[in-house]
Amino acid sequence: MSRQIPTEIKERAKKLRETIEHYRYAYHVLDTQEMSDTALDSLKNELVTLETRYPELITPDSPTQRVAGAPLKEFVKVEHRIPQWSLNDAFTEEDIIAFDERVRKFLRQETGKEIAPEYVCELKIDGLKIILEYTKGELVRASTRGDGKVGEDVTQNVRTIEAVPLRLTEAIDAIAVGEAWLSKSNLKKLNEKRKISEETPFANSRNAAAGSIRQLDSKIMAERKLDNFVYDMDYLAGKDIPATQIEELQYLQKLGFKVNPHFTLTPTVADVIAYWKKWQKQVPKQDYLIDGVVIKVNKREYQDALGYTGKSPRFAIAFKFPAEQVTTVVEDIVLQVGRTGVLTPVAHLRPVLVAGSVVSRATLHNEDEIKRLDVRVGDTVILQKAGDVIPDIVSVVKEMRIGKEKEYEFPETVEACGGDGKIERIPGQAAWRCVSKDSFAQQKRKFYHFVSKKAFDMDGLGPKIIDVLLKENLISSFDDIFSLTRGDLLALPRFGEKSVDNLLASVEKARTVSLARFIVGLSIPQVGEETAIDVAEYFKTIEAIRTASFDDLEKLSGVGPVVAQAVVDWFGDVHNKKLVDRLLRHIHISKTAGRTTADGPFAGKTVVLTGSLHTMSRDEAKDKIRARGGSVTGSVSKATNFVVAGTDPGSKFDTAVELGVKVLTEQDFLNLL
Repeated sequence: MSRQIPTEIKERAKKLRETIEHYRYAYHVLDTQEMSDTALDSLKNELVTLETRYPELITPDSPTQRVAGAPLKEFVKVEHRIPQWSLNDAFTEEDIIAFDERVRKFLRQETGKEIAPEYVCELKIDGLKIILEYTKGELVRASTRGDGKVGEDVTQNVRTIEAVPLRLTEAIDAIAVGEAWLSKSNLKKLNEKRKISEETPFANSRNAAAGSIRQLDSKIMAERKLDNFVYDMDYLAGKDIPATQIEELQYLQKLGFKVNPHFTLTPTVADVIAYWKKWQKQVPKQDYLIDGVVIKVNKREYQDALGYTGKSPRFAIAFKFPAEQVTTVVEDIVLQVGRTGVLTPVAHLRPVLVAGSVVSRATLHNEDEIKRLDVRVGDTVILQKAGDVIPDIVSVVKEMRIGKEKEYEFPETVEACGGDGKIERIPGQAAWRCVSKDSFAQQKRKFYHFVSKKAFDMDGLGPKIIDVLLKENLISSFDDIFSLTRGDLLALPRFGEKSVDNLLASVEKARTVSLARFIVGLSIPQVGEETAIDVAEYFKTIEAIRTASFDDLEKLSGVGPVVAQAVVDWFGDVHNKKLVDRLLRHIHISKTAGRTTADGPFAGKTVVLTGSLHTMSRDEAKDKIRARGGSVTGSVSKATNFVVAGTDPGSKFDTAVELGVKVLTEQDFLNLL
């Protein structure tokens, strides 16, 4: 005989379920925390207590039923009521224009009239597709996509996802489709725990989400705190699915589903492309992985007319973001002569589109890197490019080898080295260099560096003009630039009066230069921009630097024995001494310091810049940081104090987030300045 449950207990339990559900929806779907975690836990604990005392109160949609159940022995196969299609991919603007043309042509054939369809753009979340089935508004089954026809029943696991409603706001029979995903922040926490327990960290959020959904023990799934976005309704009993994709997304929200808020209606294919470009820059700012934009024809009548091919809908396409990793073939390995004579091996690649640009070169850095990768001419390799970072070969796909690949050996001579072309290994390093210190290739690169923004900043005097001046024997040393006349330049091909005047004005402006920029321009081995600033600030004058001893230099913070010896050797060379003397006849070294010791938020701080700034150039930003006592470096580490992230930031942004380094937006940066 069943016992009588007091009416007030029933009402209390009902109110608890409704209240907890309200705050769950606000927090996990609307991202609004209306009640503290501890207060909400208190309500949940009270409901658990009542249901423990009166098991008859438990309902399938009770918040207590999200707790993990007993481990499963295996997943049960599920035949999908509605086939789960996969989308075709577009990678370029040309691809999406072609998609639009196909849609228009097909609609014209089907309807006999010209139709200009509108499109809905939605972010393509990189997670795991799940199919959610509801009967009379109650979640009865969740399954994976599988092969599109048959998936696996993962209901027990999906019930632990707080963003998935166990009961809809309407008592309908429906099938909704969405993406389960793990946030980047939760992935970080998960991997920290895995490292402590000596488990292999997950490579990315998508792998972690897929691994979690397929856990036989749902307790593990619950601990990982997956999230969910729903983006489609496959089936709706008793009523029509809304007439447009926009209305469908709004209806899903009304039913209680979490829908990604960044969908938009785009009237033309040009608007689609603009949305795609905009979100390429916004991706790093989101806490979930996004690998593109899903484009759908908005009107359902047009969707129905377009229908499906054998495996994909004609009315939708995935407009993928530029890949950051692709495969290509190493066609050759050549040695490039640097400005100090160091030889850098460069892989010549079969041209490939990566991160939005066609790439045909990738540096291999040095001999050790070639050996580490075991890269050979003819190898298929994985190439990576993120943001504005130089392309890198990540690894060799050794399974693709056929036995004709050739190991690379450093030659005895390199023509670009000049003289007899001989090269030598640098003692104690994995690098090689030209024996001759006077090759034409080195000479060109030194000139390119001398006039660059980091050194004398001669705007308009680019590599092509330097090449012409060298070829015509108008310059052979840095100081020759300052003695060029208008008549010298007007005699050159393609040099008009205006371009000559602009060039000479740029040279005139460069006659006043800071000590740090002067040092940078000299191409002293081992001395980069930051080291030059440190040396300039410490010694104050060029005379003090050129007469400094090894001990004087080594005791300077940031200057080790290798750098100290390189500076002593360079200024000790008779040719370099004469070059400095000649330069000093033409230029004035200003007293403007590269970095001051001023008080302020940047004083004594290390800053990294990434992405594009709209209000100033990167060099201007560096100057402003140094003028306020800060240092600028090119890589992020635990010692970094700030990372300034402009638009389209690269991997430095991700590294900063991983290391917990404070990230400043451009506006934050301007406020601090």
